[in-house]
Amino acid sequence: MLSYCTNVHPAEDLPGILAQLDRYAGPVRDRLGQDRLGVGLWLAAEVAGHLAADPARLTRLRAELDARGLDVVTLNAFPYGGFHDAVVKHQVFAPPWTDPRRLRYTLDCARVLAALVPADAGHGSISTLPLGWREPWSEQDDAVATAAFVELTTRLRELAGEAPPIRIAVEPEPGSRLDAVSDAVRWLAGRVDPAHVGLCLDTCHLAVSWAEPAAAVRAIGAAGLDVVKVQVSAALEVPNPAAPGTRSALAAFAEPRYLHQVRERTGDGRVLRVDDLPAAFTELPAEGPWRVHFHVPLHATPAPPLASTTPVLLAATAALDELPQSHPPHLEVETYTWGVLPSTALGGGRPDRPTGVSSSGHDLVEGIAAELDWARDNLIRAPHRAPRRTPPSGEPKEAAW
Repeated sequence: MLSYCTNVHPAEDLPGILAQLDRYAGPVRDRLGQDRLGVGLWLAAEVAGHLAADPARLTRLRAELDARGLDVVTLNAFPYGGFHDAVVKHQVFAPPWTDPRRLRYTLDCARVLAALVPADAGHGSISTLPLGWREPWSEQDDAVATAAFVELTTRLRELAGEAPPIRIAVEPEPGSRLDAVSDAVRWLAGRVDPAHVGLCLDTCHLAVSWAEPAAAVRAIGAAGLDVVKVQVSAALEVPNPAAPGTRSALAAFAEPRYLHQVRERTGDGRVLRVDDLPAAFTELPAEGPWRVHFHVPLHATPAPPLASTTPVLLAATAALDELPQSHPPHLEVETYTWGVLPSTALGGGRPDRPTGVSSSGHDLVEGIAAELDWARDNLIRAPHRAPRRTPPSGEPKEAAW
């Protein structure tokens, strides 16, 4: 199933979440002309805990989703809370998998998803953080995190008889303890039960790491692991950071809320690293191309001299077709940056003007719908078929979600 991730919305309590679904998800579904729409819910830890402890409230939430024509097969349990605070940065990696709160939150999400996932779904998926930030981290931390995953697996097995199996998807991210797909494969293989724990392939993160996408996907399969979930996303690419006008164009993306890791690939194949975009301007030589961890809309090409990494996304998802998995991964469009996105990310506008969201939410509805349309046309439809024309306003679209 193709979904969009609701971490683009800020609410952290149930009334707020339902209001956001009314304001955005329902209109997106209508805009696409579909009877049902997939949503990948982000539930902050507090609301997840309340829901997991109250079966009656969970039943009501399932009914509310059904009434809105919304299906849930996946949750995003990476951000613990405060994902739309004024400054998030490294805090998104807290608490790490060495902290009991992380296990408790993930198990709460598993109980919630078990009550929401449709009975005919092959599985439910929950994406989680790559252990924590890369430092501080010790051998003892590794042991504690390993024990947490053992406990997690035990509890997931207990849930398995009540609903379709719930599977955890560990999401590598640049700068974290599991910086790249190769790091996640090394840590997970032989340490977790692949029936319950696999990878979340965030294609923005994959691009920033400069890994060859098809080779990274093959390495996952060769290790006996599954790609449980794909976060369908694109990074900002800077073909020539030394070109005139490039740094002023990039400056609009150096916003204060989220962490925007940058990687430069040198002529001899090395990858140089900084942890946030402002540092790149002074610490990287700018002699090779940059990739920036800034999720940009899938359907739009940033204004020159910038670009996006959608070719990496397409190569990675094509390679997934060759993996011998019993269930295909869930696809979740995850562009959480709409609220801080410069208008130049959509191919025009002024670099100092954020896209923003109108008071009616119309801009965000249109953006999410356009991304889902792009994902359907490029990832779900058979590659040999001709590109879909855009139907006139009011003409129903074929169901392909």
